[in-house]
Amino acid sequence: MNKNYVDVNINPCKMCMPMGGALAIKGLENSITLMHSSQGCSTYIRRHIAQHFNEPMDIASSSLTEEATVYGGGNKLKKAITNVIKVYNPKTIGITTSCLAETIGEDIERIVSEYIVENNLKDKINIFYSGTPGYGGTENEGYYYTVRKIVENYVKPSKKHNKINIITGYFLSPAEIREIKNMLKIFGVEAIILPDYSETLDAPYYGKKYKRIPSGGTKIIDIEKMSGSLATIELGVLLDDKKSPGKYIEDIFGVKLYRLPLPIGLKNSDKFIKLLSKIFNKQIPKEIVNERRRYIDGMIDSHKYNGEGRATIYGSPEMVYSLAKLCDENGIKPVIIATGSENKLLQEKLEKELKYKNIKFLIDTDFETIGKISKEKNVNIALGNSDGKYLTENYKIPLIRTGFHVHDRVGGQRENRLFYKESMNFLDKITNCLLENKYSVYREKMYKNYFLEEELL
Repeated sequence: MNKNYVDVNINPCKMCMPMGGALAIKGLENSITLMHSSQGCSTYIRRHIAQHFNEPMDIASSSLTEEATVYGGGNKLKKAITNVIKVYNPKTIGITTSCLAETIGEDIERIVSEYIVENNLKDKINIFYSGTPGYGGTENEGYYYTVRKIVENYVKPSKKHNKINIITGYFLSPAEIREIKNMLKIFGVEAIILPDYSETLDAPYYGKKYKRIPSGGTKIIDIEKMSGSLATIELGVLLDDKKSPGKYIEDIFGVKLYRLPLPIGLKNSDKFIKLLSKIFNKQIPKEIVNERRRYIDGMIDSHKYNGEGRATIYGSPEMVYSLAKLCDENGIKPVIIATGSENKLLQEKLEKELKYKNIKFLIDTDFETIGKISKEKNVNIALGNSDGKYLTENYKIPLIRTGFHVHDRVGGQRENRLFYKESMNFLDKITNCLLENKYSVYREKMYKNYFLEEELL
């Protein structure tokens, strides 16, 4: 008798959509996320974000229960908004949703409109809604979808000015957003960066003075002026037009859109630097030219070791794309490319662009699959978040922890891989991991491959 089996993910290589939505909202000035969900959903997201960034991460919840699931949760959402305003007094409330709220079909835009009229809050507070059910995608999709909702709600017609828009990609660390700001400073130009959680998720220490909502974040007044910018640089080359925040600004307001990969590695950094030079008609500063030369020198130093690297790279599509490019241009073979997202463009682009061709692509996959195939393909290094620690525990594959989220090490909020200097530092980390692994196992391999063979003869 034939049986039909359904493939299931065991330890999926992804997190849920509202996780990315909460990160995007945290990049707005004086903002807070309110999840229309059960308490457990918001707690799950708070825990993961706080654990990675080592910062408080307040996420309010409408606390949906069985009764609200049957009869509707409108009143609970309205009470939650009232409590958020009372406790936090934010300028902006971003409402995200869990699977439950979307499944029962809550009309959240109507509920919010009623609440604003009932409480005479028109022009007094910004409240927007981003539908982020877990079954709708991963944290990567939740991030870009929410940023798109932000620009749809707040970008307005404005006068032309000399700034550009930079839409930060998922996932950049706070330190990497500051690195972008530093690059703009070296060029002597300005930008509206959205979202900007460089301070809100990596705040300075203020002693005993605790702020419920930390300083920093993109101002709504600046978002309104994105329509008057010289151009938009969107860090995301794998986005569908309908999900692209930059494409919306281009279509509605005519602001030229440039899509770039995360500037990790030589070629991807070159694209960002050259585009800045083109948009502002400025020569590339000597400081940046010298950093590029030092990076090339570092690539030469490590190339003889990197040739033995066989890497598994996993995580969000944009990060995986840029890390694969960095490995490939440094002689490290990206043997396995894996993501939990359903993103077909990732494979299409990398198959065309990478020198190494014998790649196994795993789309919408899990760590059970990644681990087994990594073992079969003789992978000797992995790049990705802490969820891949099982690759080390089960298969003895060293893991370079990078991206979101890193929960079993400190410093995730300070990770920096952008542009030449930090790409070199990241490359050094990879090369040194390969060297450490080589010297720790080479005697065992020699005995297995040579001495044991001689004994049998």
